[in-house]
Amino acid sequence: MLKVIETFSGIGSQAQALKNIGIEHSIEAIVEWEIGAMYAYDIMHNGPQDLSPYRHHTKESLVKELSKYTLSGDGKEPLSERSLSAMGVLQLKSILCSIERNNNLVDITKVKAVDLPDADLLTYSFPCQDLSVSGHWHKNSGGINRDANNRSTLLWQIERILMEYKEADKPLPKFLLMENVSNILSSKHIENFREFQDFLQAYGYYNQVYTLDARNFGVPQSRKRTYMLSVLAKDEEEYSAVNDYFFFNNLENIVLDRENIRPLSDYLKLNYDNSVYRKEAIQSTPTWSPSREKIYENNVILAVDRKVEPNQYARTITTKQDRNPNSGIIKYEDEVLTPMNINYRNLTPRECFLLMGFEEEQFNLLIEHNIDLTEGKKILPLSRLVRMAGNSIVVQVLESIFKQINEIENND
Repeated sequence: MLKVIETFSGIGSQAQALKNIGIEHSIEAIVEWEIGAMYAYDIMHNGPQDLSPYRHHTKESLVKELSKYTLSGDGKEPLSERSLSAMGVLQLKSILCSIERNNNLVDITKVKAVDLPDADLLTYSFPCQDLSVSGHWHKNSGGINRDANNRSTLLWQIERILMEYKEADKPLPKFLLMENVSNILSSKHIENFREFQDFLQAYGYYNQVYTLDARNFGVPQSRKRTYMLSVLAKDEEEYSAVNDYFFFNNLENIVLDRENIRPLSDYLKLNYDNSVYRKEAIQSTPTWSPSREKIYENNVILAVDRKVEPNQYARTITTKQDRNPNSGIIKYEDEVLTPMNINYRNLTPRECFLLMGFEEEQFNLLIEHNIDLTEGKKILPLSRLVRMAGNSIVVQVLESIFKQINEIENND
């Protein structure tokens, strides 16, 4: 039984990958402060919520209970008590249920090692905003310099937690798994990243760093991300054995083979006779403007009307599709969505979820339980669904990494 703690869990790509490959596991705790992501995680991995245990709560008592946590509505800034008070009772109950059903510790800065359950694997996909190339025009963020005081420096909270493990004489997790943008290896950030690697090595971890493209794992999405799998070795002999394992089992040696990539037609929902797919397509069709004209002219065409372009794949699924550049567009030629007076649409949230490795049944479950708020709004609006997909990790890549963990664990 592999016991897992998912920090920066998002919508749970790690949990999904472990389920898919049949590794016996338990998610002992998660850490996620963004209310949309924690709600989506709960529905997708645990099914519909039973809110009957919360029937005794009033709005005031719910706000009081949730005010104990540092929650965020956008993943960037904390929610105020006033913002919580503006929410409806049903939404507040659902957030509280999401926290309790998943043992969500919410705020990584307040997590203490002594309060964490025992775990074999700890995952950490910390925020990438201050590392990504697209984020470079935002101020001088400082990347992961420990003194930069930005979202990406939450990496160093993992250092603090592992130090607390040592201080409390608590067994360290046997495996650590990091995921982030590949720019972490750039000249601007590599020295800070090496500092973190050196810290882990001093604690007995062997660090295997991979930069992997989702296409090499059968997904028609050009998405490169850097992963670091750290394996705890008790002595030099074990350290050497782990080194030998990765020498012969390096996932970067997988050669891109178009024949092994699933067709994009498995992911794009171009059957507009289906009322659900048609509605989602219309919702992802923007109004025409000069900026949209640039999107239309500059981005890859994935399909025309109902037909996928041959030998094509999506670009990286980002947190926003109505942008330039984006992941690719679907071109209209035969007035498929009349009377829409525009030439293209963006990927729908459903298509984004599928391209990140989640099942359509899970997305359907999420939409079925997308709580109605005031004025026709939803707890998970379309923009938030796309953002959660863009912040996620391609499940199929994680499956291959977790298979390596399973092999190392079983062969000790």
